[in-house]
Amino acid sequence: MQDMLSTKKNTLNFGGILEDINDPLVMGILNLTPDSFYDGGKNGSVELSIKNVKKMLLDGADIIDVGAYSSRPDAEHISEQQELDRLIPVLDEIHRQFPETKISVDTFRSNVAKEAVKSGAVIINDISGGDLDSNMWATAASLKVTYVLMHMQGNPKTMQTNPQYANVLDDIVLDLSSKVNKMTQMGMHDIIIDPGFGFGKTLEQNYEILAHLQEFQMLGHPVLIGVSRKSMIYKLLGTDAKNALNGTTAIHSLALERGAKFFRVHDVKEAKEAIKIWKMVTALV
Repeated sequence: MQDMLSTKKNTLNFGGILEDINDPLVMGILNLTPDSFYDGGKNGSVELSIKNVKKMLLDGADIIDVGAYSSRPDAEHISEQQELDRLIPVLDEIHRQFPETKISVDTFRSNVAKEAVKSGAVIINDISGGDLDSNMWATAASLKVTYVLMHMQGNPKTMQTNPQYANVLDDIVLDLSSKVNKMTQMGMHDIIIDPGFGFGKTLEQNYEILAHLQEFQMLGHPVLIGVSRKSMIYKLLGTDAKNALNGTTAIHSLALERGAKFFRVHDVKEAKEAIKIWKMVTALV
């Protein structure tokens, strides 16, 4: 895999502004779904959503990642219009009240992404890596926004049904490398890599990816991890999502040591504290 080594990217385009990403950034999760695995129904109105956005920003969130389609296994499928009806009023209000905030839209649908960018989003966070909508890459390229390229085996309905790989690390890196090459040829250069923890991986495979997370840097783009309160944590610890914050922070610390730059989290304050401690220690090494 060493042949795929490329120059490490240290800047990204956010809404037409090229920004430095040397310091790790935290993406606060705003789920607008009633059935998300941890916080379903928590943001059931525009008012509740804005209240939680304000808290995350006060806690230090660098980005707010807004999603209106639940991707947990066996979640209810909703139409594109339902997704838009949940999403757009909240995006408009976030952009109105917090105009300087970087907004990411968590969607695999190109039309939803397009409308979200009109409403202020500067990042498209696509759990399918372009596999569920053939127009997504062309749309992202034309919008000139940063794109989160995530790996998922299968789809949300099937992804946890006996996921199999010849070699989980090699297979995922090769898949993402092929996609990065195609996207670059389309003129997309502002890319964030997400290995897709919990999306078509067994518990053991998730931890193998974590143990070798630094290898994803060979793709030449910053790495995002989304492990917040996931089953890979609470199943290993014999607890539940409600009690998985400590395990989440432990994984964040390990991921920082392995070069992760973006952290998609439910608990912004705790993630920022982990980063602050890591920065203090690394500055003294």
